[in-house]
This record gives sequence, structure tokens and C-alpha cells, in this order.
Amino acid sequence: MEENDLKNSHNFSDFEEKWAKEWASHDLYKTPIISDYNKKFYCLDMFPYPSGLGLHVGHVEGYTASDIVSRFKRMTGYQVIHPMGWDSFGLPAENYAIKTGVHPAITTDDAIKTFTKQINSLGLSYDWSLEIQTSKPEYYKWTQWFFLLLYKNGLAYKKKAKVNWCNSCTTVLANEQAENGVCERCGNQVIQKDLEQWFFKISDFIEDQKYEDRLIIGLLNGLNDIDWPESTKLAQSNWIGKSFGAKVIFKIKTKNNEEYNLEVFTTRPDTLFGCTYVAINPEHEIIKNFSTSITNLNEINDYINTTKSKTEIERTSLSREKTGIEINGIIAINPVNGKEIKIFVADYVLSTYGSGAVMAVPAHDERDYDFAKKYNLEMIEVVSGGDISQSAHTSEGILINSDFLNGLKVEEAKSKIIDWLQDKKCGEQFINYRLRDWLVSRQRYWGTPIPIIYCDQCGEVPVPEKDLPVVLPTDVNFKPSGESPLTESKTFHEVTCPKCGAKARRENDTLDTFVCSSWYYFRYLDPKNEKAFADLEKIKQGMPVDIYIGGAEHSVMHLLYARFFTKVLQKYGFIDFNEPFKKLRHQGIILGEDSNKMSKSKGNVTNPDDVIKDYGADCLRMYEMFLGSFDDVKPWNTKGIIGLRRFLDKVENLITKVDLITDYSDTNYSKLILELNKSIKKVGRDIEDFKFNTAISQLMILVNVFSEYEIIPKKYFAKLLLILAPFAPFVTEELWSQIGNDFSIHNQTWPDFDESIIALEKVSLAIQINGKTRALIEVNKDEDETEVIKKVEALEKLKNYLGDNNYKKVIYIKNKIINFII
Repeated sequence: MEENDLKNSHNFSDFEEKWAKEWASHDLYKTPIISDYNKKFYCLDMFPYPSGLGLHVGHVEGYTASDIVSRFKRMTGYQVIHPMGWDSFGLPAENYAIKTGVHPAITTDDAIKTFTKQINSLGLSYDWSLEIQTSKPEYYKWTQWFFLLLYKNGLAYKKKAKVNWCNSCTTVLANEQAENGVCERCGNQVIQKDLEQWFFKISDFIEDQKYEDRLIIGLLNGLNDIDWPESTKLAQSNWIGKSFGAKVIFKIKTKNNEEYNLEVFTTRPDTLFGCTYVAINPEHEIIKNFSTSITNLNEINDYINTTKSKTEIERTSLSREKTGIEINGIIAINPVNGKEIKIFVADYVLSTYGSGAVMAVPAHDERDYDFAKKYNLEMIEVVSGGDISQSAHTSEGILINSDFLNGLKVEEAKSKIIDWLQDKKCGEQFINYRLRDWLVSRQRYWGTPIPIIYCDQCGEVPVPEKDLPVVLPTDVNFKPSGESPLTESKTFHEVTCPKCGAKARRENDTLDTFVCSSWYYFRYLDPKNEKAFADLEKIKQGMPVDIYIGGAEHSVMHLLYARFFTKVLQKYGFIDFNEPFKKLRHQGIILGEDSNKMSKSKGNVTNPDDVIKDYGADCLRMYEMFLGSFDDVKPWNTKGIIGLRRFLDKVENLITKVDLITDYSDTNYSKLILELNKSIKKVGRDIEDFKFNTAISQLMILVNVFSEYEIIPKKYFAKLLLILAPFAPFVTEELWSQIGNDFSIHNQTWPDFDESIIALEKVSLAIQINGKTRALIEVNKDEDETEVIKKVEALEKLKNYLGDNNYKKVIYIKNKIINFII
């Protein structure tokens, strides 16, 4: 049958619409009361941003996987929590409002209606009574409550800081949102700017801590307790960036005989004898403190002003040329040998790392090497094994040119030099982290207002909890100005101080949308609660999330922030667990048919609505699961859709063979019974392991076996429908009804399999003599080697080869070959 014939040969759209309405009218997927924690299963998707573009095939992939797992778990007796909601604050809606003048609330609600319709057309089994929307006051009231929880415990604070600024989006970006020096939203270059900003103290939760009677496992060690992809755990560990090393004090002397102790952090204190200059960041206080001693201050200030336009990523990139300028009039003293060394201001040194100063060892550090080459600075080799005329030697070796460290291995030298520094009171062992506190201020309108009031008398005052939510005003001008649009709203700032009653003003900035998504999985459990972010008993019943499914692009930001929020709640006694997501799985990216990323400009985008219209929702679901391994990158292939449509046709056509009355003897169906038992076992295990493609392969094998029979007893066909149901909910519901069963197949129990029947499966084994096949023999699958040898030795035609055990060695590969070496 040709593709166009396949498109037009079915009435699946009729029965899909019928069953979708039936499921909704019966509240088929409503979350049950959790009566047994051991049988609770919380299956969570990363909730989408509801853009006007609607669902894409990447959404379909992840949501179908979570739906298959949820349906399977219900059938195996679990009380399933499977919600959906909307991450609905953010820049796209605001930018659209700027362009069109349409309020973001209107475009967001329209987009949600589109998404909801598309999700229902896919037959996804969400409990819509749990639906949440982060841009609704009843939700962001509790986002503001979380802000106040952090604020009251010293974990939310405001300070002036150098931040990433996007001129196009006119807002601050976290480091994670400005990778490679460009805005993740618009792709424009990011600049550095000094602004007063709000931060969350995520750095307080890097390591384990005790609070009252509770042990809070830190963001690092917590990674050991969760079933996540290793690449994701590694990404988080690297972003936290724990470094072991030492603080070293370099005495600074000036031409005016002033003295200063410059603190430097290094992970390689063993190379201290190779330090030939010190580099400080352009913001370092030493420049201001010794401005009268510095003889080239104007030149340095010019350099500092140039550096301000560069992002941290630009400044630290290994591929970028390093720049700097020597500070004339001050020198540093190397503490291990008293040697005078130059001091440079260098843009590759950051104020946010360590003390904002580095001891430069050009022979053994790539950045220092490039810098020293450029400015013709001395290099001293102190670790053997490299060729510093060609490149920095950063590998292990034996210490040389290092006095009392000579002859030691690197780790031994580190320990000895740290002891020496501590004894001489010019250094100490120290641990440093790359992770900085989370910058949450945004100069945007479409976000959660920060619940802070500024009073001339009382200063910074938190909004009382009873006055939440602080609602977004509507009298705003969306036009970008470099400040939050809330600045000019008169109604928003009609407020008095909660402490003294004087006229006051609200905070203008809104919260980063990642704050909204850092706690939403709690709200799903109790979305209508007006007195708390969620009832603690419901949290105890439902959390933590058993399986979380979403894109790997959230490996650092969202997942790290959600873990932080959970640890805060544990610290202050709201919950008794430490990690929000026990198990995490990422779906792979689906490329266009040309193997490029899907993009409207390339004309290679596949609209799931079109596929559903032409081939049906079940076909789209199964096709996306059959493309390849769940976490692989895979190209779309229209021919594959046709193959899955034909498979479902084959299943539907089997009903013409089903006998609804007669109970046939099992002996007539031994092959079918064996394949059915194998399939029940394999498909169930594959769903648990997210091996959806191999589960579908097994279902195809099973359907082929069914097709061999002229008459199919109802009891066997019913079992086929049951194990196919999580993948193809519409087709199976329709066929379940047609064979006379009560509504609904999705309320049924997953069928049992008989291991003893599976154990009787036969395989054809090749018998080889010295590697050459001489015969075939049928044996039990996975049969023991001893039993196979007995059966082979009994074969009359092999007596000439194997008589009287005439062989030296046997090589047995289960279910494939047995090779006798004679």
C-alpha cells in the first residue's frame, strides 16, 4: 500500500476523539489517594514553556516515554502521580508583547490552550486536576514565599556586582545563561555591567552540613545517591568546581616602602619555585590601595576600562589571546625563595575565583605559558617530563629546581609545601569552588515580583506573608529601557512601609524564571492549597519524584537549582528527604530528515499535528519510541512512520481472526504461548529500562507469530492488547471494546508470564569441529554446557570426530555455537 493510501485508509481520528472524551469523562487518570508509599510512583516531565509555536516532536518524544512508563506502572499496581503544567513566565512572551502590544498573559493563555489540545490528541495520561501555571498569582504567591524563606534565613541578599548584561533583552543573565559570551535567548553579545542585584546563597549548600538534628547532604555528595546519567552528574560536579589547593601569601612592596599581603589561591602549590610573576584581576583592591606608588596608573586604568566590555567566558577562554599590563612601582616576593617578581593586571584572572590573584607558573600552566610567551617572561621548569620550549608541561612528574621538594612526586610535594607554608605562616591548605551564588534579579516585567519594599526610614523591608501575593500591575510600558518596566507603574508603587507606615516603594526587578521552576514539583501534589505551598503530609506521601524526564540542556541550571531548593526545605524542617528526583532520564534530540537540527528557516520541521492527522496519534507515539535508543540523537524518517502504521494495521486486522467464544486447547498454540510469555517479560523489563525501541521490536515479533494462525483465541489476543496498551492507547482501547470487554483497557492489570514456559524455548546451535560447522542441533535456550556436550556426543554422525572423547577443548557460546577442538 502506498503512503497516500495509508493516510486515507483509516478512521483512527474518529475513535481517537471518541476515546479521548471517554477517558476525560471518567477521570481515568486522576491520581488516587496514596495509601501505600511503597506503591507510590511519581512520574514527572520537565514542564514546557507554552510558546505560540506549539508542541514540537521533541516534546512528543519525552512525553510519550513518561506516558508509557505511567501506564505500565498503573497496570502493575502502582498509585501513579502524573501531572502537567506550564512554565509560563519568561522573555519570549514579553518580547512578543513589546513587538505587538498584546499583553503576555493573553498570548500565554492562548498558547496553553494550543498545547493542551495537542497533548490530549496524543492520548497522554495526565491528571489535569493537578495543572499549574507559574504566571498565575495563586502560584507565584508561593514563589514569593520561597524568596522570603531564603531572605529570613540569610540566603537571599542584595549586593552590587559585575553582571552579564544583554543589551538586546535589556536584562541581567546568570553565567549559565551567557555561555561563550552570548545571550542564550537572542544570541547577541553579552557585556559586563555593575548593578545592585539579588542573589541566592546556593554556595552554602555545596558541602554536607548539620542543622539542629538534621544532616543535609550537599550538592556534591548528593550526586552519589541518585540514579542520573553520569554525564549530567559530571556536568553538575564540574560546574560546582571543587578545587583542592593552598592559599599562599606573597608580600607586596612598593617604591614608597608600603607593604601588603597578597593572598593567592593555587591548586598547584608544588610548583611555587616556578612562579615567575603574579597576575591580579582588573578589579583588585591593590590598584586602588597603592595608586600613589603605581607609576603607570593611567595606562592601567585604560586597560581596566577596556576589560569591562568582556564577559568572564571571553576572558578565561583557552583559545583567546591573553592580555595584561605590568604594574610599575610595586613588586611581589616569592615566599619560598625571597625572589622579587613582577605583578601584572591580566584579564584572564577573575575576581570571583579564589582571591582574584594567581601565582603564575608559565612552565606548567597553559594560560600562564601563553601570557609569558607574549610578554617574554621567565619560565622555570620545576616538574620534569615535558618540553617547555614547545608547550606547558601540565602532567605528573618529579620535582626539580625546587630546593627541598626535589625528587618528590607531585602529590608528595603538594603535601610537603603546604606543611612548610603553614609552618612559616605564609600559607595554608584551602578548598575553592567555581560555583558562585545564584543571581536571580531580572529587569523584566513578565516574571514574579520580588517581595521587598524600600522605606526611607526602615530601609529594606520584606513584604509580610499575609500580604502575598505581590501582584504584577497592568499599567506598564513594555518598551525596553534598561530598567524593569515595573519602575514606571504607579499602581505597583502605591505602598506603605509594613514597619512604620510611611510612604515606600516596591522592588522593581522580577525573579529569574528558574526560581519558579525550582519548586513546581511540590505544588503539583497540592495545587489548590491557599495556606501553604503544599500540604506537608501530601509531600510526604508523594515525594521524592521517582522518575524525571527531560532534556539534557537543563543539566546545570534547572536541576542544580531544584536540588538547592529541596535542600533548603530539608534544612528548615519542611521535608525529611534530600534529593528531589531519584531517577532522571534525558531524551535525545530528534533531527530533521536531512540530519540537521529542525528549523523553520531550513524547512525541515515536522509538525506533530500533521503526523497525527495523516497517520494517527498511536503511530506517532510508537514511531518516536522506535527511532532508536531513547537518549540518542536521531534523524526523522518518514519511511519509518509508514512502517509503524503498517504494524498497527496488522494488529487491527488480527481481530478478524479472533474467536470470542471457543476455548481452544493450549497444545495447539505452543509457539504463540511461548512468544507471548517472552513478550510479556521483555516488554515489561524494557519499559522499566527505557528501552522502548527494543520493546516495540519484540511486539512486532509477537504480532508476526499471531499472524501465522487462522484462529486466535480471545484470551491470547487480550494479552497482546494489554502489553501494547502503554504504547498505543487508542488502538488498544478500541480493539479491547470490540472483543467485548468492559471499559477500560487502561484499568487492567499487566499480565503475568510463566518463567517455566520461557525456559523451554529451543534454539538451533551450530556444532563446529576445529571451527568448521559440521551439524546443527536443537537445544533448550541457555542450556548448560555439560548437557549440550552430552547431546552432541550422542549424535551418530559425529562419532568419527568425537568418539571416546577425542577432543582437547570445547568453546561454548550459549545459543550460538559449540566448537570442539580435536
